[in-house]
This record gives sequence, structure tokens and C-alpha cells, in this order.
Amino acid sequence: MAELHFFTGTMDSGKSTLALQTNHNHATRGRVGHIFTSHDRAGSATISSRLGLFHDAAEVADDFDFWRYVVGELTRGRRIDYLICDEAQFYSAEQIEQLAKVVDELQIDVFCFGILTDFRTRLFPGSARLVELADRMQVLQVEALCWCGQRATHNARTEDGVMVTEGDQVVVGDVDQTGQPPAEVAYEVLCRQHHRRRLTAARAKAVSLVSEPLPFGE
Repeated sequence: MAELHFFTGTMDSGKSTLALQTNHNHATRGRVGHIFTSHDRAGSATISSRLGLFHDAAEVADDFDFWRYVVGELTRGRRIDYLICDEAQFYSAEQIEQLAKVVDELQIDVFCFGILTDFRTRLFPGSARLVELADRMQVLQVEALCWCGQRATHNARTEDGVMVTEGDQVVVGDVDQTGQPPAEVAYEVLCRQHHRRRLTAARAKAVSLVSEPLPFGE
């Protein structure tokens, strides 16, 4: 029986790497798959991993219909054994329902990869629907780390180096590189405590540079 799989984790937990590895494993066994993504940091119609891996993919726009696409491909005599769906948090709830229908009605495996919550700690609509519908849900074992060394559980957005908790849910940005100026819009993973305190790595570093108060005299 085909199944709807959902692999989730914070940024830096290897979701896109696993998506590409999953495609590779199935393709080497002679299975035919189609790859999809949305708002990838590398640009449109591309799935990319922070390890430097890239693969062409179909871009999932707001009006994309998975059911219509798959039925159309099959009607034209093309084979589809599975779908790889990266950045699934950006899909609409309706698109997730279309994927579930592809699994149930056409017996095609669907592998979805995405983060659960946005920079405001709110569930993405696509991820929420996947939690409700997926046959299997797996939190990735590779743990991303906060700057403090604790397990990162939250995704933070910074604008011009300042952490924000309000704004549009979907804004593509960069991940800051060590020693480089902060990007206009960037993302960082934090533990819950430091997300609540809005204490990013840059801010923590700045605070640590403040001179210590002089000790009281005897």
C-alpha cells in the first residue's frame, strides 16, 4: 500500500538532504519519481541542501494542483511511482489533501519534507494538515543546535540583524555565515529559551563584549 510520509525538523536538520537521498535510493531501484519544491533558498524550481547538493524540481505555486498534474501525466502514458515534496510547509492545506488523494486513489507514494512552525512559533498550514493526514510522521534524528549548544527547537527570523516575531509568514532569506554582515532577512535556529528572549547568536556575542562592571571595593 502506498503511504503519505512526513519528515520534519527545524532548519539545519537535513530535510532537503534526506529528500535528495530518498529520491536517489528509489531511483537506483528502478522507480520513477517526480520532485517538487517551493520557495527554495537557491531559487525557483530547485531543491538544494546546505551540504551543497542540488537537483531540478517542479515549483509548487499557489494554484498548483497535484491531483490534476499526476492524473495528466499518467493519462499521457508516463510512469510515476513516487513524489518527493520538499519545503512542504509552504504548500496549502488543499494541496496536502491533493497529495493524500494521490496516495489513496492512485497508490503512489508521497514523501514530504518540511518544518513545522514559522518564526512566530505558529504551525504552517501545510505542515498542520500533514500532521493530521500523514500515514507516517518522523522527526529527523539529526538535531540542529542553538548557539548555546542546546537542541534547537525554534526557527527565528532576523531583519537587518534584529530578531522579529511579526510579519508575513513566508519570506525567503539567507542563513548568516560566520564573520559576514547580517543579511537583510535571515534565519537562525534557537532553543525555546533564547527564542523567547530574542537572544540570537549575534546579540549574545554583542552582550558578551560589554565590559564587566567593576567589583565593589573592600
